[in-house]
Amino acid sequence: MKKFNALNGEEVILAFKENAFDKSARHVLVICTYRGEWLLTHHKERGLEFPGGKAEAGETLEQTARREVMEETGAILKSIESIGEYQVGVGEESFVKRIYYAEAEEILPQDDYLETGGPVLKNGNLLVERMMDEYSFIMKDDVIKYTLEYLKENR
Repeated sequence: MKKFNALNGEEVILAFKENAFDKSARHVLVICTYRGEWLLTHHKERGLEFPGGKAEAGETLEQTARREVMEETGAILKSIESIGEYQVGVGEESFVKRIYYAEAEEILPQDDYLETGGPVLKNGNLLVERMMDEYSFIMKDDVIKYTLEYLKENR
């Protein structure tokens, strides 16, 4: 497990395994690719980030991940794999997110991408690019850094 502070100062604990925390994950973050490029979405308030969100009643986390990717990018996933979880904060206010790595098979145009502006493909070095102004604060946290490094070593 890795412990560090998020940009807002909250404690973060990252583990590259499932069910690593007392609380169950109810949110997802999907590190996604499409035809060799990173598949991001443009959140209308935060900027560029990987798709993700909160589980709805009755959904499994994998179903949540697939739904969020479709809603935010229009992508249909051909593969998805759970690679870890992270907890943000401590105590009652903390929450846990499951991290998935997924490959999209197809991107279908949507009439509405909800709170996002739809899909954005990037083929650069996200370890460096994620610090640019156009990226969400979520991309600048070390969860993304450690996860991209993990994927590079284990893919």
